[in-house]
Amino acid sequence: MRYRTKAGEIDLIVRKGDLVVFVEVKARAGEQEAVDAVSFTAQRRIGAASEIWLSTQRDAVKLSSRYDIVVVMPRRLPRHFPDGF
Repeated sequence: MRYRTKAGEIDLIVRKGDLVVFVEVKARAGEQEAVDAVSFTAQRRIGAASEIWLSTQRDAVKLSSRYDIVVVMPRRLPRHFPDGF
């Protein structure tokens, strides 16, 4: 699901058990371009939005979180980078 706050936006939030993964999806012509497009500023905004989302979860103290990047390129399958930042 997409999650928007005044602090920032998260493209996907995926939860399995006690693990929550906040995913940034980038579409670019090249893999490195897409990964580089997740700037430090973008990482801070995603982190701030993830803190807001976590604060709404009753079991937040039990949750582990991770930040991933999914790269979408023309005529290729998406590429997943766990712990992208």
